[in-house]
Amino acid sequence: MNTKVHSLKHDDVASAPKARLSNLHSGHGMDRQIERRVPKWARAAAIAAAIVLTIVIGLMVLMPEGGRTLRVQGDRVVVSTVTRGQFEDFIPVRGRVTPLKTIYLDAIEGGRVEEVLVEDGTAVEAGQLIVKLSNTALQLDVIAREAEVTEQLNNLNTLELQLEQNRLNHRRTLVQVDYDIKRLGRLVERREQLMAKGHVSQQDLDDVQDELNYREQLKAVTLEAQKTDERLQNAQMVQLRESADTLKRNLVVARRNLDALNVRAPVAGKLTALNADVGQSLSRGERIGQIDDPENFKLTALIDEFYLPRVDIGQTARVEVAGRAYELEIVKIYPQVRNGQFEVDLVFGGDTPSGIRRGQTLQTKLSLGDPSPALLIPNGAFYQDTGGNWVFVIASDGSAAVRRTVKLGRRNARFIEVLDGLETGEKVITSPYTSYLEMQRLDLQD
Repeated sequence: MNTKVHSLKHDDVASAPKARLSNLHSGHGMDRQIERRVPKWARAAAIAAAIVLTIVIGLMVLMPEGGRTLRVQGDRVVVSTVTRGQFEDFIPVRGRVTPLKTIYLDAIEGGRVEEVLVEDGTAVEAGQLIVKLSNTALQLDVIAREAEVTEQLNNLNTLELQLEQNRLNHRRTLVQVDYDIKRLGRLVERREQLMAKGHVSQQDLDDVQDELNYREQLKAVTLEAQKTDERLQNAQMVQLRESADTLKRNLVVARRNLDALNVRAPVAGKLTALNADVGQSLSRGERIGQIDDPENFKLTALIDEFYLPRVDIGQTARVEVAGRAYELEIVKIYPQVRNGQFEVDLVFGGDTPSGIRRGQTLQTKLSLGDPSPALLIPNGAFYQDTGGNWVFVIASDGSAAVRRTVKLGRRNARFIEVLDGLETGEKVITSPYTSYLEMQRLDLQD
């Protein structure tokens, strides 16, 4: 066996040079080497690349905006048509029926509840006694003020008596001085005549003359003292009268507070929210209850803070009660915003609906502007997801929906105003976009 193997190898080696030489002369070996430089797998790869490129170009043609695509069942979305019509600028507002006027009952002075004369929910008349309170400290304070007023009035009377006595004393003194002056004047005249005849001496005349001069000076001083006393005492009288008047006014207030312990109805109406039990101690200013207008009502409504710049006093609203429409008007806007809402008061412009009760809620339509022609799409949940910045527009063949940037304006409960980006007759998806926020295209399937 070994001999045969070696012989075969020898024959192959001997024949190989002849074959190579034959191929070189014929050129056949050179053609086979060129074919081996382009492998078959390279051709397959080129064909596959061309196919992929064709598919990508096709997708770009079908989706000019690019982005992600999602297949959606057509019955899972709501499709609406863009139309042209009258846009009514209103918002739905739910109002709560409250009394038109409410008078609150507060304890002006705190005290202990001695008696409750009226039950909660009862109709009361103006001035009717509702609750009796007692306050020992207030009663003692009134007694003390009365004593102060009495003392001040006594002081005033005493001062007036002193002033009158001083006036009489000064007058008595002036009468006496005038009498002395007149008497001394006559005496001087007689002494001068007697001295001229030599019957009296000069000394006697001088003594009488000095006495006369003294009486005249005493009169001047007495007059000046009288004026000064009158001026000072009059000023003191004014102060005492003012003080007495002040004490009287304080006494009136104290008596009024004491009388306020008897809580009475200030107006006629319906007593509600009464909070007073016999034996209960109420502090000063504590709310006891309230009296509501039993016949006239208003609506108190909460509105989203988004509409705060557009809501103003005087705007009208409409409500239907028992098949009849009633007009209302905003009369008060509360600027405080709580939980994203602010409060307004609406008053009925004409008749008040019959049969409504306090606490009842009514659905109203608040007008924010006059109707105007506009391009409209139905209001839907998509607005909360996009903020009105873009929508999915249905293609003409209905097979897909493409994301498009739009500009939307005012909206009400039914429609949204289209400012730019859509045309009449186009169809858009108005159902929620929660699952499509990152998508650029929706393929709609039957």
